[in-house]
Amino acid sequence: MDLSLSPADLAFRDEVRAFLDEALTPELRAAGRAMTSVFIDRKYSVPWHKKLAAKGWAAPSWPVEYGGTGWNEVQRYLFAAECARAGAPALSPMGLRMVGPCIMKHGSDEQRAFFLPRILAAEDYWCQGYSEPGSGSDLASLQMRAESDGDDYVLNGSKIWTTQAHFANRMFCLVRTSTEGKPQAGISFLLLEMNTPGITIKPIITLAGEHEVNQVFFDNVRVPKSGRVGEENQGWTVAKYLLEFERGGSSAPGLKVGLARVKAMAQAELSDTGESLLDDPVFRARLAEAEIAVDAIEMTEHRVMTELSAGKNPGPASSMLKTQATETTQRIDELAIDVAGYYAGVYQPEAREPGANVEPIGPVHSLTAMAKYLNNRAASIYGGSNEIQRNIMAQLVLGLR
Repeated sequence: MDLSLSPADLAFRDEVRAFLDEALTPELRAAGRAMTSVFIDRKYSVPWHKKLAAKGWAAPSWPVEYGGTGWNEVQRYLFAAECARAGAPALSPMGLRMVGPCIMKHGSDEQRAFFLPRILAAEDYWCQGYSEPGSGSDLASLQMRAESDGDDYVLNGSKIWTTQAHFANRMFCLVRTSTEGKPQAGISFLLLEMNTPGITIKPIITLAGEHEVNQVFFDNVRVPKSGRVGEENQGWTVAKYLLEFERGGSSAPGLKVGLARVKAMAQAELSDTGESLLDDPVFRARLAEAEIAVDAIEMTEHRVMTELSAGKNPGPASSMLKTQATETTQRIDELAIDVAGYYAGVYQPEAREPGANVEPIGPVHSLTAMAKYLNNRAASIYGGSNEIQRNIMAQLVLGLR
């Protein structure tokens, strides 16, 4: 596999770097560095989204006809890598990477014309109504009912672990429209407005002490049937298509940034012998193991990129990447906790805010260590648990049944 970049690729990389140098303000860079999960506060992600939209770079994976960039696989990978290296804040994936492609594939012409430009321009902020109490990874068991009433559905039930529902003005939601036949056969996919009467949002504070997820309650909520994507009772097909965009991606650049952060922390801290922790042989061995894992992920991503460029489907490689990337993320977080020592236990979220006039307790590099660790414990669960991914690999790679 030839990993060298062509002159055109190098020119593109330089163009991206120049744009990031100019467009990323100190506040946005600070917010990106202080991220403790895959999501960031809306007050940072939306301004960055709008800057990218003005440049025409908000949706690299979208078709050109809907406002995409027209970049090839290498260019999209380079863009993701440079954003990670520059510390750019992450954009919310709910609209751009998840419901947007679903609307393109399964939505009506009217839905595409209305929603896609709004997603592209960051005029709508979306959340995902999938999981329910008792229906997490087993989505087919969901119970939230949508009763037909004329031109509307009437929704009753609740959704849980709804990320950033307190910021969102729209939700894409799975509801039960039939109880006949197989559980998967009675599910429909709805788009709804979060200010609809009867919707109540209650916060769930995570172990990291952060308000990122919520429980959303629906009490006789009326949603127009025009918001249904696809046919009634065919939402399972739409939901599975969406999950293809929730898993996988370009993980290696972000993992490399995480490793570099841990190395810088270790360089500044002392081991029990009084030397830099980076020179401690036991710590260096653990760091080397993580580096090898990141290199393996990067090579797999390059193989997938080559297959996609040739019009092929990566197949079970997406499950491999999801499993390895999330577990390597957790490994890097554990290293950061070990380096931070007892300062990892300090809870000081106000000191992580860009421009905050708060003196950190302990080294600045330790401020996010525990929050990252706690938030990323969920990485091997969301997007399809790693146990499920291993089942997929066992079936599709090893032929086990």
